[in-house]
Amino acid sequence: MSAPQNHPYHLVDLSPWPLTGALGALITTTGLAKWFHQFNPDLFLLGLLVLVMTMIQWWRDISREGTFQGLHTTQVTKGLRWGMILFIISEVFFFISFFWAFFHSSLAPSVEIGMMWPPMGIQPFNPMQVPLLNTTILLASGVTVTWAHHSLMEANHSQTTQALILTVLLGLYFTALQALEYYEAPFTISDAVYGSTFFVATGFHGLHVIIGSSFLTVCLLRHIRYHFSPNHHFGFEAAAWYWHFVDVVWLFLYISVYWWGG
Repeated sequence: MSAPQNHPYHLVDLSPWPLTGALGALITTTGLAKWFHQFNPDLFLLGLLVLVMTMIQWWRDISREGTFQGLHTTQVTKGLRWGMILFIISEVFFFISFFWAFFHSSLAPSVEIGMMWPPMGIQPFNPMQVPLLNTTILLASGVTVTWAHHSLMEANHSQTTQALILTVLLGLYFTALQALEYYEAPFTISDAVYGSTFFVATGFHGLHVIIGSSFLTVCLLRHIRYHFSPNHHFGFEAAAWYWHFVDVVWLFLYISVYWWGG
Protein backbone atom coordinates (compact mmCIF):
# COMPACT_ATOMS: atom_id res chain seq x y z
CA MET A 1 0.00 0.00 0.00
CA SER A 2 1.18 3.52 -0.80
CA ALA A 3 1.68 6.00 2.04
CA PRO A 4 -0.85 8.89 2.34
CA GLN A 5 0.07 11.84 0.08
CA ASN A 6 -1.09 15.45 -0.32
CA HIS A 7 -0.39 15.79 -4.06
CA PRO A 8 -2.20 14.60 -7.19
CA TYR A 9 0.75 12.67 -8.62
CA HIS A 10 1.23 8.91 -8.68
CA LEU A 11 4.50 7.73 -7.16
CA VAL A 12 4.57 4.11 -8.30
CA ASP A 13 5.43 1.27 -5.94
CA LEU A 14 8.41 -1.00 -6.53
CA SER A 15 7.62 -3.37 -9.39
CA PRO A 16 9.47 -6.36 -10.88
CA TRP A 17 7.87 -5.94 -14.32
CA PRO A 18 10.37 -3.51 -15.91
CA LEU A 19 13.15 -5.98 -15.06
CA THR A 20 11.30 -9.06 -16.32
CA GLY A 21 10.20 -7.12 -19.43
CA ALA A 22 13.80 -6.14 -20.21
CA LEU A 23 14.98 -9.72 -19.68
CA GLY A 24 12.14 -11.01 -21.88
CA ALA A 25 13.11 -8.59 -24.65
CA LEU A 26 16.77 -9.64 -24.37
CA ILE A 27 15.89 -13.35 -24.50
CA THR A 28 13.52 -12.76 -27.45
CA THR A 29 16.08 -10.90 -29.59
CA THR A 30 18.85 -13.36 -28.70
CA GLY A 31 16.51 -16.25 -29.48
CA LEU A 32 15.58 -14.66 -32.79
CA ALA A 33 19.26 -14.49 -33.77
CA LYS A 34 19.70 -18.11 -32.68
CA TRP A 35 16.64 -19.10 -34.72
CA PHE A 36 18.08 -17.42 -37.83
CA HIS A 37 21.46 -19.14 -37.50
CA GLN A 38 20.67 -22.51 -35.92
CA PHE A 39 17.01 -22.96 -36.95
CA ASN A 40 16.00 -23.54 -33.31
CA PRO A 41 13.14 -21.30 -32.05
CA ASP A 42 13.13 -22.58 -28.43
CA LEU A 43 14.92 -19.55 -26.91
CA PHE A 44 12.77 -17.16 -28.97
CA LEU A 45 9.56 -18.83 -27.71
CA LEU A 46 10.84 -18.65 -24.12
CA GLY A 47 11.45 -14.91 -24.51
CA LEU A 48 7.97 -14.42 -25.96
CA LEU A 49 6.48 -16.33 -23.00
CA VAL A 50 8.33 -14.10 -20.52
CA LEU A 51 7.15 -10.97 -22.38
CA VAL A 52 3.52 -12.10 -22.52
CA MET A 53 3.48 -13.00 -18.80
CA THR A 54 5.07 -9.64 -17.97
CA MET A 55 2.52 -7.71 -20.05
CA ILE A 56 -0.45 -9.52 -18.51
CA GLN A 57 0.69 -8.84 -14.95
CA TRP A 58 1.89 -5.29 -15.62
CA TRP A 59 -1.39 -4.34 -17.32
CA ARG A 60 -3.25 -6.00 -14.44
CA ASP A 61 -1.42 -3.75 -11.94
CA ILE A 62 -2.09 -0.60 -14.00
CA SER A 63 -5.78 -1.50 -14.28
CA ARG A 64 -5.96 -1.90 -10.51
CA GLU A 65 -4.23 1.44 -9.94
CA GLY A 66 -6.54 3.35 -12.27
CA THR A 67 -9.82 1.55 -11.60
CA PHE A 68 -9.85 0.40 -7.97
CA GLN A 69 -7.17 2.42 -6.17
CA GLY A 70 -8.06 5.82 -7.67
CA LEU A 71 -4.42 6.68 -8.40
CA HIS A 72 -5.05 7.97 -11.94
CA THR A 73 -6.06 11.49 -10.96
CA THR A 74 -6.68 14.29 -13.45
CA GLN A 75 -3.02 15.31 -13.25
CA VAL A 76 -1.80 11.73 -13.73
CA THR A 77 -4.16 11.22 -16.68
CA LYS A 78 -2.80 14.39 -18.27
CA GLY A 79 0.71 12.96 -18.01
CA LEU A 80 -0.47 9.67 -19.50
CA ARG A 81 -2.01 11.55 -22.42
CA TRP A 82 1.23 13.36 -23.16
CA GLY A 83 3.15 10.11 -22.81
CA MET A 84 0.90 8.44 -25.40
CA ILE A 85 1.13 11.43 -27.75
CA LEU A 86 4.95 11.40 -27.60
CA PHE A 87 4.99 7.62 -28.07
CA ILE A 88 2.87 7.88 -31.23
CA ILE A 89 5.13 10.68 -32.51
CA SER A 90 8.14 8.39 -32.00
CA GLU A 91 6.29 5.67 -33.93
CA VAL A 92 5.65 8.13 -36.78
CA PHE A 93 9.40 8.72 -37.12
CA PHE A 94 10.00 4.96 -36.88
CA PHE A 95 7.89 4.46 -40.01
CA ILE A 96 9.32 7.55 -41.71
CA SER A 97 12.67 5.73 -41.77
CA PHE A 98 11.09 2.87 -43.74
CA PHE A 99 9.41 5.21 -46.20
CA TRP A 100 12.72 7.09 -46.58
CA ALA A 101 14.49 3.83 -47.47
CA PHE A 102 11.74 2.87 -49.91
CA PHE A 103 11.67 6.19 -51.78
CA HIS A 104 15.46 6.51 -51.72
CA SER A 105 15.67 3.18 -53.55
CA SER A 106 12.65 3.58 -55.84
CA LEU A 107 13.01 7.18 -57.05
CA ALA A 108 16.60 6.63 -58.21
CA PRO A 109 17.13 2.89 -58.76
CA SER A 110 20.79 1.95 -58.75
CA VAL A 111 22.61 0.06 -61.48
CA GLU A 112 22.78 -3.03 -59.24
CA ILE A 113 19.01 -3.52 -59.61
CA GLY A 114 18.94 -2.65 -63.30
CA MET A 115 18.03 1.04 -62.83
CA MET A 116 14.34 0.11 -62.76
CA TRP A 117 11.63 -0.20 -60.13
CA PRO A 118 10.48 -2.80 -59.26
CA PRO A 119 13.74 -4.60 -60.09
CA MET A 120 13.70 -7.04 -62.97
CA GLY A 121 12.30 -10.43 -61.97
CA ILE A 122 10.16 -9.02 -59.15
CA GLN A 123 6.41 -9.42 -59.67
CA PRO A 124 4.67 -7.07 -57.20
CA PHE A 125 1.23 -7.63 -55.72
CA ASN A 126 -1.84 -6.40 -57.53
CA PRO A 127 -2.99 -3.40 -55.43
CA MET A 128 -6.61 -3.98 -56.49
CA GLN A 129 -6.83 -7.40 -54.84
CA VAL A 130 -5.90 -8.34 -51.23
CA PRO A 131 -4.19 -4.98 -50.47
CA LEU A 132 -7.38 -3.09 -51.39
CA LEU A 133 -9.44 -5.48 -49.25
CA ASN A 134 -7.08 -4.92 -46.32
CA THR A 135 -7.41 -1.16 -46.82
CA THR A 136 -11.20 -1.45 -46.67
CA ILE A 137 -10.93 -3.61 -43.52
CA LEU A 138 -8.74 -1.09 -41.69
CA LEU A 139 -10.91 1.86 -42.73
CA ALA A 140 -13.96 -0.04 -41.46
CA SER A 141 -12.17 -0.76 -38.20
CA GLY A 142 -11.46 2.96 -37.81
CA VAL A 143 -15.21 3.56 -38.09
CA THR A 144 -16.07 0.87 -35.52
CA VAL A 145 -13.49 2.06 -32.96
CA THR A 146 -14.88 5.61 -33.30
CA TRP A 147 -18.38 4.18 -32.84
CA ALA A 148 -17.15 2.43 -29.67
CA HIS A 149 -15.63 5.66 -28.36
CA HIS A 150 -18.78 7.71 -28.88
CA SER A 151 -20.95 4.92 -27.40
CA LEU A 152 -18.69 4.86 -24.33
CA MET A 153 -18.97 8.62 -23.88
CA GLU A 154 -22.76 8.26 -24.09
CA ALA A 155 -22.71 5.45 -21.47
CA ASN A 156 -24.10 2.94 -23.99
CA HIS A 157 -22.50 -0.23 -22.66
CA SER A 158 -23.94 -2.71 -25.18
CA GLN A 159 -23.05 -0.69 -28.29
CA THR A 160 -19.52 -0.09 -26.99
CA THR A 161 -19.12 -3.84 -26.51
CA GLN A 162 -20.45 -4.62 -30.00
CA ALA A 163 -18.25 -2.00 -31.67
CA LEU A 164 -15.13 -3.17 -29.82
CA ILE A 165 -15.79 -6.81 -30.76
CA LEU A 166 -16.17 -5.77 -34.41
CA THR A 167 -12.93 -3.77 -34.28
CA VAL A 168 -10.95 -6.66 -32.81
CA LEU A 169 -12.41 -9.10 -35.37
CA LEU A 170 -11.50 -6.75 -38.22
CA GLY A 171 -7.95 -6.48 -36.87
CA LEU A 172 -7.66 -10.27 -36.72
CA TYR A 173 -9.09 -10.55 -40.25
CA PHE A 174 -6.48 -8.07 -41.51
CA THR A 175 -3.70 -10.08 -39.86
CA ALA A 176 -4.98 -13.36 -41.37
CA LEU A 177 -5.11 -11.84 -44.86
CA GLN A 178 -1.62 -10.40 -44.52
CA ALA A 179 -0.29 -13.80 -43.40
CA LEU A 180 -1.94 -15.35 -46.49
CA GLU A 181 -0.41 -12.63 -48.67
CA TYR A 182 3.05 -13.33 -47.27
CA TYR A 183 2.58 -17.07 -47.77
CA GLU A 184 1.67 -16.60 -51.44
CA ALA A 185 4.19 -13.83 -52.15
CA PRO A 186 6.14 -14.38 -55.42
CA PHE A 187 9.25 -12.76 -53.88
CA THR A 188 11.06 -12.91 -50.53
CA ILE A 189 12.79 -10.50 -48.15
CA SER A 190 16.13 -11.44 -49.79
CA ASP A 191 14.98 -10.36 -53.29
CA ALA A 192 16.95 -7.15 -53.66
CA VAL A 193 16.07 -3.89 -51.96
CA TYR A 194 12.44 -4.22 -53.08
CA GLY A 195 11.91 -7.37 -51.02
CA SER A 196 13.66 -6.00 -47.94
CA THR A 197 11.85 -2.63 -47.92
CA PHE A 198 8.48 -4.26 -48.67
CA PHE A 199 8.61 -6.91 -45.96
CA VAL A 200 10.21 -4.68 -43.31
CA ALA A 201 7.68 -1.86 -43.82
CA THR A 202 4.55 -4.01 -44.16
CA GLY A 203 5.80 -6.52 -41.57
CA PHE A 204 6.33 -3.89 -38.89
CA HIS A 205 2.91 -2.47 -39.71
CA GLY A 206 1.45 -5.97 -39.32
CA LEU A 207 3.16 -6.23 -35.93
CA HIS A 208 1.55 -2.94 -34.93
CA VAL A 209 -1.85 -4.29 -35.99
CA ILE A 210 -1.30 -7.30 -33.72
CA ILE A 211 -0.27 -5.01 -30.85
CA GLY A 212 -3.27 -2.75 -31.47
CA SER A 213 -5.61 -5.76 -31.56
CA SER A 214 -4.18 -6.92 -28.22
CA PHE A 215 -4.59 -3.39 -26.82
CA LEU A 216 -8.24 -3.27 -27.90
CA THR A 217 -8.89 -6.81 -26.61
CA VAL A 218 -7.68 -5.75 -23.15
CA CYS A 219 -9.96 -2.69 -23.38
CA LEU A 220 -12.87 -4.95 -24.36
CA LEU A 221 -12.31 -7.20 -21.33
CA ARG A 222 -12.01 -4.17 -19.05
CA HIS A 223 -15.15 -2.62 -20.53
CA ILE A 224 -17.13 -5.84 -19.96
CA ARG A 225 -16.05 -5.60 -16.29
CA TYR A 226 -17.22 -1.94 -16.12
CA HIS A 227 -13.74 -0.46 -15.66
CA PHE A 228 -14.57 2.54 -17.87
CA SER A 229 -16.96 5.42 -17.38
CA PRO A 230 -17.95 8.26 -19.75
CA ASN A 231 -15.45 10.56 -17.99
CA HIS A 232 -12.71 8.12 -17.02
CA HIS A 233 -11.57 5.90 -19.87
CA PHE A 234 -8.12 6.98 -20.97
CA GLY A 235 -6.99 3.35 -21.38
CA PHE A 236 -9.53 2.95 -24.17
CA GLU A 237 -8.79 6.40 -25.60
CA ALA A 238 -5.09 5.55 -25.89
CA ALA A 239 -5.98 2.32 -27.70
CA ALA A 240 -8.22 4.26 -30.12
CA TRP A 241 -5.47 6.80 -30.82
CA TYR A 242 -3.01 3.98 -31.51
CA TRP A 243 -5.48 2.23 -33.82
CA HIS A 244 -6.10 5.41 -35.83
CA PHE A 245 -2.32 5.81 -36.17
CA VAL A 246 -2.10 2.24 -37.52
CA ASP A 247 -4.89 3.05 -40.02
CA VAL A 248 -3.14 6.17 -41.31
CA VAL A 249 0.22 4.40 -41.70
CA TRP A 250 -1.48 1.67 -43.76
CA LEU A 251 -2.99 4.26 -46.11
CA PHE A 252 0.51 5.62 -46.80
CA LEU A 253 1.84 2.07 -47.24
CA TYR A 254 -0.96 1.15 -49.63
CA ILE A 255 -0.55 4.28 -51.76
CA SER A 256 3.25 4.28 -51.89
CA VAL A 257 4.37 0.63 -51.65
CA TYR A 258 1.47 -1.28 -53.21
CA TRP A 259 -0.05 1.17 -55.67
CA TRP A 260 2.70 3.60 -56.73
CA GLY A 261 5.71 1.36 -56.01
CA GLY A 262 4.21 -1.64 -57.76
